[in-house]
Order: sequence, then structure tokens, then C-alpha cells
Amino acid sequence: MSASASVTARRLAAAALAAGALVGAVSLPSSAADHTRPDRPNVEISAVQYASPGREDRSQRSLNREWVELTNTKRHTVNLDGWTLKNKDGRTYTFHHYRLEGRATVRIHTGEGRDTRTDLFQDRRNYVWDNRTDTATLRNDHGRFVDDESWGRDRHHGDNRHDEDRHHNGNRH
Repeated sequence: MSASASVTARRLAAAALAAGALVGAVSLPSSAADHTRPDRPNVEISAVQYASPGREDRSQRSLNREWVELTNTKRHTVNLDGWTLKNKDGRTYTFHHYRLEGRATVRIHTGEGRDTRTDLFQDRRNYVWDNRTDTATLRNDHGRFVDDESWGRDRHHGDNRHDEDRHHNGNRH
């Protein structure tokens, strides 16, 4: 065999091996590709009390009975500094210097109060969450979507439609 034929044979053999490896990688059984765990957020909206129990008179007691709970579903502490919790009207609460311990829950109240490890306060004088239909959206410090919770007529994730029945200017329905 000549030198050029030998080089050509080696190149063809190398190409065949590479093609075989590529086909083998592409045709992995689906069970091998399914070993990755689903991408579940570390922090999720675990409960919402959007209709303050009792009389809605904008008292601190009534405002603080309206809340959103966040739960850290993992073992490790999550730094929520810069994260936001927002309603459909754009009212936003930003977390400052708060770390949510592993497997812990924090309740974010609408009204005024003293922040603790388990309770944070938005220090608002008006209700945030609409009683009929709204969405609470949680975003991380980079503005990336983490979780949301919707209720009422538009009860599904990712709803951005305009709803004429929402409250405006602090009026409740």
C-alpha cells in the first residue's frame, strides 16, 4: 500500500469511528437522558391570604392579615436580598438583607410591623392583593422568574392579560 493510500485509510477509519461515536451519543436510550432532576425552585410561594379575614377597614390588624408565604424547599439557606414580590398592578415589595433558612417559611404581611425571622412587613397603608383576581409573582435579584400564584378568574401561571375587574387606586372589590 502506498503512503498516500495509508493516510487516506487512516482518515477514513478515524471518520468512521467519529461518526459511530456521534450516532451512539445521539441514540442514547431515553432513560439515560432522564436522570436529570426537574428544575424546581429553592423558594416557592407556599400560601397566600389575599382576603383579610374580618372587617377590611385598613387598620394595621386588617392589613397584616393579608400576606404571602414563601417556603425554602431545600436544605441550604437562600439569600433573598434584592428579590421582589409583585402583584398584577405592579405593587412591589423588595427584600433587603434577609436570608431564608433551609426548610423554613416566611410570611410577608402587607401592613406595618417589626420584621422577624418568620414575619416580614411591607409597611403599606393600603391592601396589595385583590380579593377577586390577582397574581403574586416572585423574582430573584436578577429579575428572573422564580414562582407565582394566581387566584380568581385568571387562575393560571404566567397570565399577563389586562383584567378590567381588578382594583385600582387602593379600592377593594
